[in-house]
Amino acid sequence: MLKKSLPLTMPANEQAPSNRLRALRGKVSWQQTFAALKYPNYRLWFWGQIVSLLGTWMQMTAQSYLVFELTHSPAYLGYVGFASGVPSWLFMLYAGVIADRMSRRTMLIITQSCMMILAFILATLTFFHLIKAEYIVLMAFLTGTVNAFEAPARLAFVSEMVGREDMSNAIALNATMFHTGTAVGPAVAGITYAAFGPAWCFTINAISFIAVIAALSLMRLSPQSAPVRRTSGMADFKEGLRYVMAQPLIRTLMALVAVTSLFAVSMVTLVPAWAVNILGGDAKTNGWLQSARGLGSLLSALFIASLGRFQFKGKVLTVGTFALPVFMLIFALVHWLPLSLAVLIGIGFATILSMNLTNSLIQTSVPDSLRGRVMSIYSLTFFGLLPIGALLVGFVAEHLNEPITVISCAFFTLAFAIAAWIYVPKLRAMR
Repeated sequence: MLKKSLPLTMPANEQAPSNRLRALRGKVSWQQTFAALKYPNYRLWFWGQIVSLLGTWMQMTAQSYLVFELTHSPAYLGYVGFASGVPSWLFMLYAGVIADRMSRRTMLIITQSCMMILAFILATLTFFHLIKAEYIVLMAFLTGTVNAFEAPARLAFVSEMVGREDMSNAIALNATMFHTGTAVGPAVAGITYAAFGPAWCFTINAISFIAVIAALSLMRLSPQSAPVRRTSGMADFKEGLRYVMAQPLIRTLMALVAVTSLFAVSMVTLVPAWAVNILGGDAKTNGWLQSARGLGSLLSALFIASLGRFQFKGKVLTVGTFALPVFMLIFALVHWLPLSLAVLIGIGFATILSMNLTNSLIQTSVPDSLRGRVMSIYSLTFFGLLPIGALLVGFVAEHLNEPITVISCAFFTLAFAIAAWIYVPKLRAMR
């Protein structure tokens, strides 16, 4: 149930700006930042995921730079991104149905184990100098297939670890752990790659999956009653899709996810080429650029978590939708490494203001019985459009150049932010 934060005797629109500012300062609290960690199961998940995600980002960073080193082609970076995302279109909606029918913990243990095996295979191929760009594309496809089944279960699993009142905080902390890996993993990967080669980055990632598998195994979860199913998987999927299409604000939030994935997040595909072609750097430069974006994302997630159970998510989300394209435009015009790192911190911060709050607003609006399916649609929208965006930006950068590509993406992102502001004012009022 939503709590009213304003006195009943004073309408919201009559509050003085200074009072609202004091109220915001009162809501920001370091103690609230880690509220979800009071749940033992979530603590296990939090620490296990931090270790695993550190390895994941090491592999992603090393893999992208290895591809560019093998091919010297921005377009090939797009092919890898495309291959990793295609399985989302093929399997993710069905995975959402499965996540509403079987134990999500079991589903997560299976998928994490599969990703560990794939990382070991990639490391072995690289150690024995058998690796080729084509093999990396294939491994990206296989890893993307596992991710397609893992993502809906992971997103929906939050509700089994924390109370509904702390779900927004847990989602923010999920972003915190993810972007701790984003901030630290690429920098460590750059150093490891330069000193020991990419195979060790892949090996460290494979070993890191043990942490999250152990955490999932140690959890003591409340028994979940199996839903009574008298319909087919396709009928279940259609039920989730009808729910999303019948909710105007959820439709708008899904559209925001689509635009952010297609035109904003996909620009990350170009970072290895940007490090070499624009900044004249190497593997370490690539690692620092990736880590700067991750640091901004981490700071943003911590900021959102520190707000606790705040009731102005729509307003903060709107700020993020405008800040993101502005930072992208600045990044396209900057060709000096220190300033590029600073702007990427801003890009990471604005991206999470948008994506984290979109996730939170959808999850707190969805009934538990539909959560897996709705989050599979969310996941498909995000992960499914990433490969198309990666292919698009890689193609444009190959035939024009990287800065023009980023500028074009920024204008599309800004256009959506303006359209949402004009045509969906209720988005700003969401709590």
